[in-house]
Amino acid sequence: MRITRKAAGAVAATAVLTLVLTACSGGDSTEAGDGEGGDVTLTVAWWGNDDRAAKYEESIDLFEEANPNVTVQTQFQAWDDYWTARNTEAAGQSLPDVFQMDLSYLRQYGSTGQLADLSGSSIDTAGFEEALLSSGQIDGAQYGVPTSQNTLALFYNGDLLDELGIEPPAEGYTWEDYNAFAAEVSAAGAGMDPQVYGTGDYTGTFWFFLQWLIQQGTEPFTTDGQLAFDEAQMTEFLNLASELRESDQLFPAERTTQILPLGGFTVNEAASEMSWDNFLAGYISDSGTENIQMLPMPSGDNGPQQFWKPSMLLSSGANSEHPEEAAALIDFLVNDPEVGKIFGTSKGVPAVAAQRDAMEVEEGSVDATVLAYEEAVAPDVTEPAPLPVEGFGSIEAEYKRLAEELGYGNITVDEFVEQWFLFAADAVGQS
Repeated sequence: MRITRKAAGAVAATAVLTLVLTACSGGDSTEAGDGEGGDVTLTVAWWGNDDRAAKYEESIDLFEEANPNVTVQTQFQAWDDYWTARNTEAAGQSLPDVFQMDLSYLRQYGSTGQLADLSGSSIDTAGFEEALLSSGQIDGAQYGVPTSQNTLALFYNGDLLDELGIEPPAEGYTWEDYNAFAAEVSAAGAGMDPQVYGTGDYTGTFWFFLQWLIQQGTEPFTTDGQLAFDEAQMTEFLNLASELRESDQLFPAERTTQILPLGGFTVNEAASEMSWDNFLAGYISDSGTENIQMLPMPSGDNGPQQFWKPSMLLSSGANSEHPEEAAALIDFLVNDPEVGKIFGTSKGVPAVAAQRDAMEVEEGSVDATVLAYEEAVAPDVTEPAPLPVEGFGSIEAEYKRLAEELGYGNITVDEFVEQWFLFAADAVGQS
């Protein structure tokens, strides 16, 4: 879908603007120029729905009001169509001036010269947590600037635990403690109709494996984009849930298939589930209860050691003819308080305090709960998010597929690991 904000013929994009750039500081808007050098047209693209489009349009209107010499032409698509379009543009060296970037694709575009290095631009990054900002870097180059953040959490259903008379995991609980909790819930819920389980097989999610690796002191990927973990580590992680798996104390794979697209946690048949903190609204909506609570992830050998993951970033095509204006627009979108008010937490919690403070948050609301959780776990967020390798999407999908086979009992843990590493050997590093 394409939106033309202003008629393309209304601007003379051939003239190059002489910029007077002022970096945003303390929430002031960045001006892209005084108009004396001519008009400029920027292209901007994102994935999302109509609601996100409306928020981008409102935000870009504010930017254009402050920069009357800049016209912004916008487009958005659904996720799959979005990356198809970007791949086509990348092949022709015609990526948008500014576009939404996902962490899973940053290396694919950044390490192949498709993205502008924004580290020397006018973008004010003073308001970012270093661990979050560094997630958009490759070899010291800032190829993406986070717009928002999330982190992992353990969600639990307070109503179900109250009904079963079981306490949630205690502060500082470990992966072993979590297994004991899950077994206790599954045993207590065995006589309920429908039966209630403690959790699903959390080892079947690739991001949880990465979280566990970091807690063991292993950075999952090398700086040159290769795997930095081995078969023994994946085997150890998958075996964390082996006793629960073998004793049928995990939410059944068969039932998971029956209730798709919902899950055991959202139909109130599993008491807990790990996921990203911005899933709270969906969990409350699907489960029909507001008594969904969050805890930090289980602690590993070196403590919790969680990471902020940018829920999305903004990048600029290396081919842009207007890099300074593109940087000014990115600066505006990530720093301006009014933009923070417009988007709220719809893209995740805003990355900078100026935008978080500008949000109109109702006490007791989902937004307030997510913000409170992130404030509470901030001391435990000590690591940068793992920068995915090229081919990340395919190796993540293969991990999920094998996890389903493991859940059905069609393969063993050793077969899972052998097959995954064979697949990854071909997939990693392939654009």
